[in-house]
Amino acid sequence: MLHSDNGAPMTSYTLKSRLAELGMAMSYSRPRVSNDNPYSESLFRTVKYCPKWPPKGFKSLEAVRQWMLLFEHAYNEQHLHSGINFVTPGARHRGEDQHQLAYRKAVYEQAKRNNPKRWSGETRNWKAAGAVPLNPGKRQEVERNQCAA
Repeated sequence: MLHSDNGAPMTSYTLKSRLAELGMAMSYSRPRVSNDNPYSESLFRTVKYCPKWPPKGFKSLEAVRQWMLLFEHAYNEQHLHSGINFVTPGARHRGEDQHQLAYRKAVYEQAKRNNPKRWSGETRNWKAAGAVPLNPGKRQEVERNQCAA
């Protein structure tokens, strides 16, 4: 199975016929569906450029599964995500991010008090990211339709 967007290169006859020769099926993204392209492509890139990715590939399907389990743990419990203010998804899910971000804010404020010439403005915003919608356009669309009814 090859998943892609609906771009011209991915929907071309040449690619479709080659995939058919190889016995592969095509899967295309759906509009405003959270587990389609942007999220999956972002994760694919993270996996692909992981420093621990085996440069010569995997020896077996079991090796892939083991590696992915280790990657999943690291991604959710060790990797700091910029979109949620540099906390891990696990910490965010468990509500631990509030304490971590409050601590960071205090550290930055103390650093600014200790060396005010280093700072030209405010310190970094260490507030929790708040809700992170998976389908923001869809929610607005539903609300608009409810108001019109």
